[in-house]
Amino acid sequence: MDFTDISPCDLADALPRSQFLHHSIRPLWQGIPRIAGPAFTARCAPGDHLMLHAAIYAAAPGDIIVVEADDEYALAGGNVCAIAQQRGIAGFVVDGCIRDIAEVRDMQFPVFGRGVIPKPGAKKAFDPLNQPVVCGGVHVHPGDIIVADEEGIAVVPKEQASQAHNIAQQRAQKDASLTLAQWQAQHRQTVNEKLKAIGQVPLE
Repeated sequence: MDFTDISPCDLADALPRSQFLHHSIRPLWQGIPRIAGPAFTARCAPGDHLMLHAAIYAAAPGDIIVVEADDEYALAGGNVCAIAQQRGIAGFVVDGCIRDIAEVRDMQFPVFGRGVIPKPGAKKAFDPLNQPVVCGGVHVHPGDIIVADEEGIAVVPKEQASQAHNIAQQRAQKDASLTLAQWQAQHRQTVNEKLKAIGQVPLE
C-alpha cells in the first residue's frame, strides 16, 4: 500500500487531530519531497543522540526514523544523514534538531524537525530501539505509517492503514473531480446549511 500519493491534508478526513504532529516539527529545507513509510522509532535521552545513530544501522530500507528527543543539541549531521540515505532510509522525523543543514539539503535527504543547532549531543545513553515513542505530541508505534510533507506530518496507526488510505484516496479523487465553480457551489450550500443550523440567516 503506497501512501506517497496521499497528502496529509487528505488524511485529515481519515484521522483525528491527535494523529498529526505539532506544527513546530517541519521540513528543515525548502522543497522537501513528501515521504511515506513505516516508522522505525528511537528515543534519545536529553543531550544525547546515541540511539538515532544506532537506528540508521538497524532500520530497514524504506523506513522513516522517528525520534523522541530534546532540542538542545543536534541529533545528527551530514555524515549520519548520508549513511542513512545510502542505506535506503526514507527520511528522519525528529522531535529535536540536526546540524550541517547545507550538506543535508545538498544531498536532498528529507529531515523534519524543530530546527538546526551546531552543537552535537553525547553518545552515552541507551534506550531500546523500535519501542513506542512520543514525537511532536503524538504516540508513534513501530510500523505506524508516517506521511510527511510541507503540509504537516500524519501518523497512521498500522492497524488502520488500509481504511485510512481508502478514505484519503476517496477525498483526493473527489476534490480532483470538481471544478472550482462546482466546489464553490457545494461549499456555499454547506455554509448556508451550517448557518441555518445555528439559527443564523443564510447568505443571499
